[in-house]
Amino acid sequence: MNIKNFLILMLIFSISSVKAQKKQDIEAIKQMCGCFEIDFKFSETFQYSNDSNYSKSKNYNSKALEYAKLIKDEKGHISIQHLLVMGDYVIKHWRQDWIYQNKDLLKYDGNNNWKYISKAKKDVKGQWTQKVYQVDDSPRYEGSATWLHIDDKSYWENSSYAPLPRREYTKRNDYNIMIRGNRHEITKDGWVHDQDNYKVVKDSKNNSEIIIAAEKGLNKYTRVDNSRCNEAISWWSENKTKWLLIRDKWNSIYSQKDNISLRRSVDSKPLFSFLFDENVIKKEEIGLIIDTFVID
Repeated sequence: MNIKNFLILMLIFSISSVKAQKKQDIEAIKQMCGCFEIDFKFSETFQYSNDSNYSKSKNYNSKALEYAKLIKDEKGHISIQHLLVMGDYVIKHWRQDWIYQNKDLLKYDGNNNWKYISKAKKDVKGQWTQKVYQVDDSPRYEGSATWLHIDDKSYWENSSYAPLPRREYTKRNDYNIMIRGNRHEITKDGWVHDQDNYKVVKDSKNNSEIIIAAEKGLNKYTRVDNSRCNEAISWWSENKTKWLLIRDKWNSIYSQKDNISLRRSVDSKPLFSFLFDENVIKKEEIGLIIDTFVID
């Protein structure tokens, strides 16, 4: 075999390998869809604060039933909407988007500010960005990494700057950023969100970061029959058009590829309180509401 033919075969093999890897990645991501019983566990493991009055966060344990709906699957962009099921009551929860070889990210910078970052194509080759959104589809945190499929395991790991978790948002004001060490691993009966987090005090003026505590988190998603999430399935069918309009508005903001700063409240109400109003359904009203929270 001459060198030319050898190189052609190597190229074909390389392309085939990339396609096979991407297919495995997509299959793993989609395993996070369905109806799940969730067990949330968080525990503060180490304290680094110099403040002798520092109070350790209490261990957090909670359970939930949640439906994760695949709402987009096209051209390397997968979107999964999570819906909490509380008996007959359904609450729109967080959303995660997975984008293949994405170069545009938002890095949380504290105080409800996100900095736009553009990565080089070579730095995201073969990677997937996980973009996590708040319940109102505003930004939360994002990170890019490669899915690994080895020793019968499929997992994705990344470290991302994020706002305080909801379980501590109203309880603590002694740190302003959480560095989330995220590991998503697919299991035989669902998936696990394994976290190694740091609670950080960031001083933007001095460009300094001080870690005051570490935290371990383990969220176990156990798959159950979809019939247990029928309320969520029906709710999404009735409300998906409204939330498509909301996503479209946010996408018009994200497409500007710029920093984003948001008000925490308007008229003493957070954004989700406005958007969760059942009477808010028109595109123009939705756009105006979101615009009032975006700081120019």
